[in-house]
Amino acid sequence: MATPTRVPTSPSSPASSHSPAPEVTGSRRHGVGFWVVALAFLTSMAFSTVPTPLYPLYEERDGFSTFMVTVVFAVYAVGVMVSLVLAGHVSDWVGRKKILLPAIGLELVAAVLFLSSPELPVLLVARFVSGLGIGMLSATATAHLHELHSAHRPAASAQRFETVSTAANIGGLGLGPLVSGFLAQYVTAPLRLPYAVFAVLLVVVALAVALTPETVRELPVRPRYRPQRVSADHGDRAGYVAAATTAFASFAVFGLFSSIAAGFVAHSLHRPSHLLAGAVSFLVFGGAALAQILTARLAPRAKSTLGLLAEGVGFATLVVGMHAADLTTFLVGGVIAGVGAGLLFKAAVGAVVAMAAPARRGEAIAGLFLVAYLGLSVPAVALGVATLALSATAAMTWFAVAVFALLAVVVALNRRSHGAR
Repeated sequence: MATPTRVPTSPSSPASSHSPAPEVTGSRRHGVGFWVVALAFLTSMAFSTVPTPLYPLYEERDGFSTFMVTVVFAVYAVGVMVSLVLAGHVSDWVGRKKILLPAIGLELVAAVLFLSSPELPVLLVARFVSGLGIGMLSATATAHLHELHSAHRPAASAQRFETVSTAANIGGLGLGPLVSGFLAQYVTAPLRLPYAVFAVLLVVVALAVALTPETVRELPVRPRYRPQRVSADHGDRAGYVAAATTAFASFAVFGLFSSIAAGFVAHSLHRPSHLLAGAVSFLVFGGAALAQILTARLAPRAKSTLGLLAEGVGFATLVVGMHAADLTTFLVGGVIAGVGAGLLFKAAVGAVVAMAAPARRGEAIAGLFLVAYLGLSVPAVALGVATLALSATAAMTWFAVAVFALLAVVVALNRRSHGAR
């Protein structure tokens, strides 16, 4: 979900596996293309979280359990992981647009599936297809943005790229629930209109992306295809394991607020507003994005420490809010946890980028993303399973205990990693 920083290629193959397209640097086309790709990135990521505030409606319509909601959500994460392994690196060989456009096309297919039927089998397929598209798009769009920025402003720092890519990625994840929650609350056809609106937007951004400059020259002889390699052997195995565990812990927050948090707000906190459900997710992801942007100059170790404290305090506050059935406390806890998650993931990415050799940096980032998406899905599904036997409040309490234990493991791994240096 979160965007790697200072990485010129996707989580994939070495930077040397492609050559820049023969475009004149500093051109206005690259500047316009940068913002077009950013908008496409934002729109696609926003679409991926459109169902978040709508899950309570699906539950009411078809009698879904909280567990089934987490299964629908987890299918999306599986799609992302499959896509990262199979296609996240291919744009290094064939060009960015040849992957971006099909990826947006997959999001459009998912939108059509959502529009066609609200039945569970269709939802599962739609979420899986959406995950496939996001896995292709997130890595490729990040690389394309970096290259367009470098071509348009060859002498500038990467600060603009880092800020915009973070805002498009995590900001998009927060914007989707806000828009769909608003439409579901105040407009008719809440299970159709949000998807219809984003289907139109996806068509528009796809057409715009088709006109942007390509930044990779297709190789005359392509490398032999193989799935993306994943390895923890990047010169500092203990440091890599610590970073991967950190990424898992951070994405556990994002998984919670992308799946069943809306149901908790509606049922446990007795606030069934769809707009409110979307706003909660928006504030959590917005807090994560803002924290990443505002701490750009903070040292990785300081980011990690601050992130650990924020996520721990946030979860404790969130659980207190659920026990007290107090929305404000729940919301404050969620935002603080989101800030912590954003800082933790950025620290993890920074650590991996620093330790990995340039020729294997894409492989290292790919492994980090795969572990992160496991963190997005596994804890959320475990929480859904817990709700089959426990109340939502009790399940969330045990979930928080598990998160605290995970954060303690991160602290121990970080100390071991720093001690080994």
